[in-house]
Amino acid sequence: QVQLVESGGGLVPAGGSLRLSCAASGRIFSSDGMAWHRQAPGKQRELVAVITGGGNTNYVDSVKGRFTISRDNAKNTVYLQMNSLKPEDTAVYYCRLSRVGASVWGQGTQVTVSL
Repeated sequence: QVQLVESGGGLVPAGGSLRLSCAASGRIFSSDGMAWHRQAPGKQRELVAVITGGGNTNYVDSVKGRFTISRDNAKNTVYLQMNSLKPEDTAVYYCRLSRVGASVWGQGTQVTVSL
């Protein structure tokens, strides 16, 4: 069973940048779909960015042009580069792996953007 561990969260001022990493304990296959979600206090978890096995990406409108999702299958790691951060980006960010018959979540990493 693959396990995912997120890192890279923290406290950053508005306008700053962070890069989140999601490391898999097992192998990430090129066919796996990978995604980042986030959940702010009192809100539902939302999909932020997704990258397919073929490298196609998609983003929620609120982060387009600011966030970039990428993957390195050789390192079994997925990244989320976050630039021009806003206070409304404050949330716990979760990594998710999707493959046939399985969906795996990480434990989350806190991102806090201050005014």
